[in-house]
Amino acid sequence: MTQAELGAKLNYSDKSISKWERGEAIPDAWVLTRLAEIFGVTVDYILSSHDAWVPPEQEEDEGPQYSREMIYAVAIVGVWTMALTGFVVLWWLGHFLWQAFFVALTASTLVYLGLSLYFHRLKHLQYMLAALVLSVFILIYVLTLPFGNNWQLFLIAVPAEALVFLGCNIRKKPRRQKPAKP
Repeated sequence: MTQAELGAKLNYSDKSISKWERGEAIPDAWVLTRLAEIFGVTVDYILSSHDAWVPPEQEEDEGPQYSREMIYAVAIVGVWTMALTGFVVLWWLGHFLWQAFFVALTASTLVYLGLSLYFHRLKHLQYMLAALVLSVFILIYVLTLPFGNNWQLFLIAVPAEALVFLGCNIRKKPRRQKPAKP
Protein backbone atom coordinates (compact mmCIF):
# COMPACT_ATOMS: atom_id res chain seq x y z
CA MET A 1 0.00 0.00 0.00
CA THR A 2 1.37 3.37 -0.93
CA GLN A 3 1.38 6.40 1.32
CA ALA A 4 -1.24 8.01 -0.92
CA GLU A 5 -3.53 4.94 -0.66
CA LEU A 6 -3.21 4.84 3.12
CA GLY A 7 -3.76 8.60 3.31
CA ALA A 8 -6.97 8.23 1.27
CA LYS A 9 -8.28 5.59 3.70
CA LEU A 10 -7.52 7.82 6.70
CA ASN A 11 -8.42 11.17 5.08
CA TYR A 12 -4.87 12.44 5.54
CA SER A 13 -2.30 13.55 2.99
CA ASP A 14 0.54 11.34 1.88
CA LYS A 15 2.88 13.96 3.39
CA SER A 16 1.38 13.31 6.84
CA ILE A 17 1.84 9.56 6.37
CA SER A 18 5.46 10.20 5.36
CA LYS A 19 6.08 12.24 8.52
CA TRP A 20 4.64 9.42 10.68
CA GLU A 21 6.91 6.89 8.99
CA ARG A 22 9.98 9.08 9.51
CA GLY A 23 9.06 9.76 13.15
CA GLU A 24 8.70 13.52 12.62
CA ALA A 25 5.05 13.47 13.78
CA ILE A 26 2.77 11.17 15.76
CA PRO A 27 -0.80 10.33 14.71
CA ASP A 28 -3.59 10.84 17.25
CA ALA A 29 -5.36 7.98 19.06
CA TRP A 30 -8.21 7.72 16.54
CA VAL A 31 -5.73 7.34 13.66
CA LEU A 32 -3.75 4.73 15.61
CA THR A 33 -6.94 2.73 16.15
CA ARG A 34 -7.81 3.02 12.47
CA LEU A 35 -4.26 1.97 11.44
CA ALA A 36 -4.51 -1.08 13.70
CA GLU A 37 -7.79 -2.06 12.00
CA ILE A 38 -6.39 -1.57 8.50
CA PHE A 39 -3.25 -3.62 9.13
CA GLY A 40 -4.82 -6.24 11.38
CA VAL A 41 -2.60 -5.53 14.40
CA THR A 42 -3.08 -4.04 17.84
CA VAL A 43 -2.43 -0.41 18.75
CA ASP A 44 0.14 -1.75 21.22
CA TYR A 45 1.98 -3.40 18.31
CA ILE A 46 2.02 -0.10 16.42
CA LEU A 47 3.35 1.79 19.44
CA SER A 48 5.98 -0.78 20.46
CA SER A 49 9.43 -0.63 18.98
CA HIS A 50 10.55 -3.26 16.56
CA ASP A 51 14.33 -3.41 16.69
CA ALA A 52 15.00 -4.86 13.30
CA TRP A 53 12.84 -5.15 10.29
CA VAL A 54 13.35 -8.51 8.68
CA PRO A 55 12.57 -8.41 4.98
CA PRO A 56 10.74 -11.40 3.60
CA GLU A 57 13.09 -14.01 2.24
CA GLN A 58 13.50 -13.63 -1.45
CA GLU A 59 14.89 -16.23 -3.73
CA GLU A 60 18.09 -15.15 -5.34
CA ASP A 61 17.58 -14.36 -8.97
CA GLU A 62 19.40 -17.19 -10.63
CA GLY A 63 18.26 -16.31 -14.09
CA PRO A 64 15.29 -17.75 -15.91
CA GLN A 65 13.19 -20.38 -14.19
CA TYR A 66 12.51 -23.55 -16.13
CA SER A 67 9.51 -25.83 -15.96
CA ARG A 68 10.43 -28.87 -13.88
CA GLU A 69 7.95 -31.01 -15.75
CA MET A 70 9.64 -30.16 -19.04
CA ILE A 71 13.04 -30.99 -17.55
CA TYR A 72 11.67 -34.39 -16.49
CA ALA A 73 10.20 -34.93 -19.96
CA VAL A 74 13.35 -33.91 -21.83
CA ALA A 75 15.54 -36.12 -19.63
CA ILE A 76 13.35 -39.21 -19.95
CA VAL A 77 12.70 -38.76 -23.68
CA GLY A 78 16.47 -38.30 -24.04
CA VAL A 79 17.10 -41.66 -22.35
CA TRP A 80 14.61 -43.41 -24.64
CA THR A 81 16.04 -41.64 -27.70
CA MET A 82 19.53 -42.89 -26.83
CA ALA A 83 18.18 -46.42 -26.32
CA LEU A 84 16.34 -46.33 -29.64
CA THR A 85 19.40 -44.93 -31.40
CA GLY A 86 21.58 -47.66 -29.94
CA PHE A 87 19.02 -50.30 -30.90
CA VAL A 88 18.78 -49.07 -34.52
CA VAL A 89 22.56 -48.76 -34.94
CA LEU A 90 23.13 -52.25 -33.56
CA TRP A 91 20.30 -53.56 -35.75
CA TRP A 92 22.01 -52.09 -38.83
CA LEU A 93 25.18 -53.85 -37.73
CA GLY A 94 23.30 -57.15 -37.58
CA HIS A 95 22.67 -57.34 -33.82
CA PHE A 96 19.02 -57.33 -32.79
CA LEU A 97 19.31 -56.31 -29.12
CA TRP A 98 15.77 -55.56 -27.93
CA GLN A 99 17.09 -55.61 -24.32
CA ALA A 100 18.21 -52.00 -24.87
CA PHE A 101 14.67 -50.91 -24.07
CA PHE A 102 14.80 -52.57 -20.66
CA VAL A 103 18.06 -50.76 -19.98
CA ALA A 104 16.20 -47.56 -20.94
CA LEU A 105 13.37 -48.45 -18.53
CA THR A 106 15.80 -48.77 -15.62
CA ALA A 107 17.76 -45.69 -16.70
CA SER A 108 14.62 -43.55 -17.01
CA THR A 109 13.38 -44.55 -13.54
CA LEU A 110 16.84 -43.73 -12.19
CA VAL A 111 16.83 -40.34 -13.96
CA TYR A 112 13.31 -39.59 -12.69
CA LEU A 113 14.35 -40.47 -9.13
CA GLY A 114 17.52 -38.38 -9.41
CA LEU A 115 15.65 -35.34 -10.69
CA SER A 116 13.00 -35.72 -7.99
CA LEU A 117 15.71 -35.73 -5.33
CA TYR A 118 17.39 -32.73 -6.97
CA PHE A 119 14.14 -30.74 -7.09
CA HIS A 120 13.10 -31.92 -3.59
CA ARG A 121 9.90 -33.54 -4.86
CA LEU A 122 9.75 -36.46 -2.49
CA LYS A 123 6.00 -36.89 -2.19
CA HIS A 124 6.02 -40.23 -3.99
CA LEU A 125 9.55 -41.36 -3.08
CA GLN A 126 8.51 -44.86 -2.06
CA TYR A 127 6.76 -45.44 -5.39
CA MET A 128 9.75 -44.17 -7.34
CA LEU A 129 12.12 -46.41 -5.38
CA ALA A 130 9.76 -49.37 -5.84
CA ALA A 131 9.66 -48.73 -9.61
CA LEU A 132 13.46 -48.56 -9.71
CA VAL A 133 13.87 -51.82 -7.77
CA LEU A 134 11.31 -53.59 -9.96
CA SER A 135 12.89 -52.27 -13.17
CA VAL A 136 16.30 -53.57 -12.00
CA PHE A 137 14.82 -57.03 -11.40
CA ILE A 138 13.12 -56.97 -14.81
CA LEU A 139 16.40 -55.89 -16.43
CA ILE A 140 18.34 -58.68 -14.75
CA TYR A 141 15.66 -61.17 -15.81
CA VAL A 142 15.72 -60.01 -19.43
CA LEU A 143 19.52 -60.00 -19.59
CA THR A 144 19.75 -63.53 -18.14
CA LEU A 145 17.06 -65.03 -20.44
CA PRO A 146 19.65 -66.55 -22.81
CA PHE A 147 21.01 -68.55 -19.87
CA GLY A 148 17.64 -70.06 -18.98
CA ASN A 149 14.26 -69.03 -17.67
CA ASN A 150 15.08 -67.39 -14.33
CA TRP A 151 11.58 -66.54 -13.14
CA GLN A 152 12.66 -67.39 -9.58
CA LEU A 153 14.39 -64.02 -9.57
CA PHE A 154 10.99 -62.43 -8.96
CA LEU A 155 10.69 -64.38 -5.70
CA ILE A 156 13.46 -62.09 -4.45
CA ALA A 157 11.75 -59.02 -5.91
CA VAL A 158 8.68 -59.44 -3.68
CA PRO A 159 10.50 -59.01 -0.33
CA ALA A 160 12.74 -56.35 -1.91
CA GLU A 161 9.65 -54.30 -2.77
CA ALA A 162 8.30 -54.87 0.75
CA LEU A 163 11.60 -53.55 2.14
CA VAL A 164 11.27 -50.40 0.05
CA PHE A 165 7.75 -49.67 1.29
CA LEU A 166 8.53 -50.53 4.91
CA GLY A 167 11.78 -48.59 4.85
CA CYS A 168 10.09 -45.49 3.46
CA ASN A 169 7.52 -45.55 6.24
CA ILE A 170 9.90 -45.59 9.20
CA ARG A 171 9.00 -42.61 11.34
CA LYS A 172 10.19 -41.33 14.67
CA LYS A 173 7.63 -41.77 17.38
CA PRO A 174 7.03 -38.76 19.59
CA ARG A 175 8.35 -39.29 23.08
CA ARG A 176 5.78 -39.73 25.75
CA GLN A 177 6.18 -37.53 28.72
CA LYS A 178 6.62 -39.35 31.98
CA PRO A 179 4.05 -38.53 34.62
CA ALA A 180 5.28 -36.19 37.29
CA LYS A 181 6.20 -37.84 40.56
CA PRO A 182 4.11 -36.71 43.52
